[in-house]
Amino acid sequence: MNDNTQAQFAVLRQTADPAVVDAMQKLIADGQDRDLNRINLLDFSNRTGLDQEKVISGFLHASRLGLFDMSWNVLCPGCGGVLDAHSTLKSLRHDDYNCALCAAGYEASVDDLVEVAFTVSPRVRRIGAHDPNTLPIWEYVRQMFWSSGLELNEDTLDQMLKEVTLEALELPAGEKALLSLQLPKQFLIVFEPVTHSAHFFDVQGEPTTERQQYSIVFNKLQAPTGTTVLRPGPLRLSLENQTDTRVLPAVWVASDALHEMIGKRKPILTAKRMLSNQTFRDVYKADNLNGDQRLKITALTFLFTDLKGSTALYERVGDIVAFDLVRAHFHALLEIISSERGAVVKTIGDAVMATFIRPEHALNAGLRMRAAMQKLNAERGKEDLIVKIGIHEGPCLAVMLNERQDYFGQTVNIAARVQSLSTSQEIHLTQPVIESAEVASILEKASIKPIQKQAALRGIADKMVVYEIP
Repeated sequence: MNDNTQAQFAVLRQTADPAVVDAMQKLIADGQDRDLNRINLLDFSNRTGLDQEKVISGFLHASRLGLFDMSWNVLCPGCGGVLDAHSTLKSLRHDDYNCALCAAGYEASVDDLVEVAFTVSPRVRRIGAHDPNTLPIWEYVRQMFWSSGLELNEDTLDQMLKEVTLEALELPAGEKALLSLQLPKQFLIVFEPVTHSAHFFDVQGEPTTERQQYSIVFNKLQAPTGTTVLRPGPLRLSLENQTDTRVLPAVWVASDALHEMIGKRKPILTAKRMLSNQTFRDVYKADNLNGDQRLKITALTFLFTDLKGSTALYERVGDIVAFDLVRAHFHALLEIISSERGAVVKTIGDAVMATFIRPEHALNAGLRMRAAMQKLNAERGKEDLIVKIGIHEGPCLAVMLNERQDYFGQTVNIAARVQSLSTSQEIHLTQPVIESAEVASILEKASIKPIQKQAALRGIADKMVVYEIP
């Protein structure tokens, strides 16, 4: 490790968990090339036994220092392939992405179709993926096409690749090749990962001894995937590379073995989780979205708080005492949000807007906030700090507002209105939150019986069923 890298790691130790930094350095020193490309942080946390939040925070700080490069990869939900890789979320399109291998189109939802992965910087250690055109064919497919969420069985992978592949080759820029194949009575896929193109052969009917012919041209055009019906028997397949880089076509048999090989998934760090990570919001303040981007999130949990009667508090105890009290309340709230895997979107006056990936994390945060206020009040012997809390889950858009990554939509409006129902230290939850099995389990363990009621929310047409946590 060069002196500059060692100096960067010394700086990293000031902000990241030391055990995470040690594990990173060990990975850089001992890991295979492929282990350092598109590192799946949840998998890394699992293998090292380190806390997920500390791992995510550590890699974010390391990435900011230039030790790792962060990428936002749009995934195909069918095959787990990377349809597009971005160095920043700003370049992520919100229109459709197409997977040639699965012959299907998808909208890039940031819930589970955009992964965040980390690759070692070439200044720290050079690996094959820094120059993907030098990777052998299967390492290219594995490291550049498949996502970090594909669980490959190292013991059987080579054997499986042999089973599912009729032919594979490297075709340099501008060159042609002729393949002589004996077609089995199977569904075949000619897949090319560099241009991300595919053609299907549906091999059916009576076997033939006559040589069949077919030509495929690889170019930069994203042509729709087509299907040609052929008969079992000989095929002369002509391949032409019209691009300025090598291509890596392979003829795959769409058998159970192929589905088994690419069918197992492991959890990934999603863009949704990253956007609700406090370290990410702090470290990458302006690097989230473009002003005209609207990224769909199908489910996010919002928690709103507000300090009741803060104006009266200032009059009652005076500005200096009130300011210190309000500051202590904010400090407690923000610490709880971060420790429950949430992120503060913004504070407005004495109110806080926060997001969580799961409703149970938001509820835990709400219960802890209430306990923290009771503790602060007990220390003073007065009931000065009363925090109103509302929690709601639903779809929303991630957007940029006032140079800050924010959220927009009816879910946000409802969450804010639900908070305003509270009159003292009670918490209000909506139906989607209470229906979560994990939320029900927390309430049961704490022997809390929610009170169901109908509420008219300002600006919302119909009355809503809400649940008060007394």
